[in-house]
This record gives sequence, structure tokens and C-alpha cells, in this order.
Amino acid sequence: MDHTSPSVRVNREPAMTDVARLAGVSHQTVSRVLSGHPNVRERTRLRVRAAIEQLGYRPNRAARTLATGKSQLLGVVAQNSTLFGPSSLLAAFELAAAVQGFVVSVRRVEVLDPVAIAAAVEHHREQRAAGIVVIAPTSAADEALAQLPTDMPVVAIDGDPARQNSLVTVDQEAGAYDATRHLLEAGHETVWHVAGPADWFDAAGRLRGWKQALEGRGVEVPPVSPADWSAASGYRAGLMLARMPEVTAVFAANDHLALGILRAMHERGRSVPGDVSVVGFDDVPEAAYFIPPLTTVRPDFDKVAAETLSVLLASIAGEEEKDGYSTRRVIVPTLVERDSVAPPPE
Repeated sequence: MDHTSPSVRVNREPAMTDVARLAGVSHQTVSRVLSGHPNVRERTRLRVRAAIEQLGYRPNRAARTLATGKSQLLGVVAQNSTLFGPSSLLAAFELAAAVQGFVVSVRRVEVLDPVAIAAAVEHHREQRAAGIVVIAPTSAADEALAQLPTDMPVVAIDGDPARQNSLVTVDQEAGAYDATRHLLEAGHETVWHVAGPADWFDAAGRLRGWKQALEGRGVEVPPVSPADWSAASGYRAGLMLARMPEVTAVFAANDHLALGILRAMHERGRSVPGDVSVVGFDDVPEAAYFIPPLTTVRPDFDKVAAETLSVLLASIAGEEEKDGYSTRRVIVPTLVERDSVAPPPE
């Protein structure tokens, strides 16, 4: 008989000991895998995960909290919004936490102001959350973070890029710089910018990156076209830009703005990319199916989520106090080249 692959037949709800027996490890090892402990070999972690999947084991979180004194609940504070970036970050974090055996409770607020965020954080504290993530893309949200209690581990996603700790964010400047440089390298004399809301850190970073790329080449920096994040706003800005023959390249602060610009150019008889090249930001799932397929900047939301979870768990465990440990992570996005960029018309 082969004893290397033990068979476990369970006629009741599977327990942690059943998982341990099937995986050929101790129940302490199973517990470490479920809690996301770093000191577990990857091969062992995969074996335990396979046993959990095979048995359909679901941790008794209440019992684990009583036994270990550690909650498996993580709180998230997010604005009640369907915007692609924040929604994608939230979904990616929930998935990353679930893989590590944590439950995520999301408290949505209508506005990201100090009162609403403080109330949401207090809700998570009452639920005995082990730590909290605040998706804080605006200046008001960042101000609220400074007023929160210091006895609860809190990590910000997309907060002020100048924040030196407890922050995980995308390098917006680098992404915008690459997008603008790509248009300049295609031969355009300058690049026009349709910007997002001024109080959003993402929009401000993308504007800075655009401007740095132009100034670095010593070319004219055109006036900024202010907008919000919607396709309708991009359409309105695009109608204005379409009337200007000197506009041959546009960097839009997100893909929905770019979509509106594409329609405006089409209605005004200016082809993309024949007459005007357009680059967006976010790489929404539909971007590859725009007409033409949109060149854009892709943030790695899965990596942002994984790094956020890593920083939060380290903070919960007190590891952030170790010398040299950084709780600030900046993820560099990637330029995705499609068909919306070409040399300028002669």
C-alpha cells in the first residue's frame, strides 16, 4: 500500500486535522498556511491548498479567533463608486485576502471625507477587524487618514504619493511619462492632455508625468483640458480639441476619457490615428475593442493588492518595526501598445 498519499474519507464537515492528514503535515502547518505566515515552503503551501480544495474545508473563523486571539477579518473602506480603478483594486484585494484565508468586510462611503472615513473605520474596529485598508485616491481621504487612531493597522491604497509609510500605490507619473514619450517618439511635436479631477492623486500624478516628458524633450507644454473621469467629459474635451488642427496627439488621463475623445474625433472627421493619435490610462477590458484598439497604460492591480495585503499583515504582526522594513510600495505600470498611435500627418 502506498502510504505517501493518505486517503481521508470524511462523513461530516471536514476539520483542520483532516486537511493536515491529507496533506501529510501538522495541523500547525495548516494553520500557518491559512494565516498567510511567510515561513512555509511554497511546495508545502500548495499541498495544503490542494487538500483544502479537495475536502471543501472552510475554516471556523470564530473558533480560530478564540484560539489564537487573532481575527481573520480585514476591513476595507472604499467610496461607493463604479469607477474602474478603485473597483478593480477592491476586487483584487478581496481575492488576494481570500487566498490567504481572510474574510474581507467592505464599508462603502458616499464621500471620502474625515467624518465618513472615521465612522467606517470605527465600524471595522467594532467588528474586531485585524487591520484596515482605505482606498484613498483623493486629497480629502488622505487628510482623513491622518486623524485615525494609531492603535489599528491601517494601509492606504492610492493615497498621497509623498506618504512615506503604510501606502501602496501605482507610479502614476512613470506611466504618464511613458505614454507621453511614446507619442513624442512617434514624431508628434507636442502632446495635449485631458486631465482627471484635480483633487485625485492619480490625476495629479498623470499630469506631472505628462508635463515632465514634454519639458524633458524641450517641447511646448499645451494648456491642459480639465475633465472628470467619464467618457462624456472626454467627448466634450475632444470636440474642442478636434477643432484645432495643431492637435495631433492626445494623452487622456483614463480610458473612458479616451473613448469620448475617439468619438468626438470621429464626428468631426478627424481619423485616429491618421490625423490624431490617442493614448489612455488603466487598460480597461474594453480598451482592446475600441475603434481603433487603444494604446494605454496598464496598472498591475493584482500586484497592488498583493503588496497591500503583505504590508497589512506585516503591520498586524508588528514586523514593520524591524530595521529596514518598508511599508511603502510603489508599483510601476506598463505601456500597452495597440493601434491608436501613428506618426503625425504630413
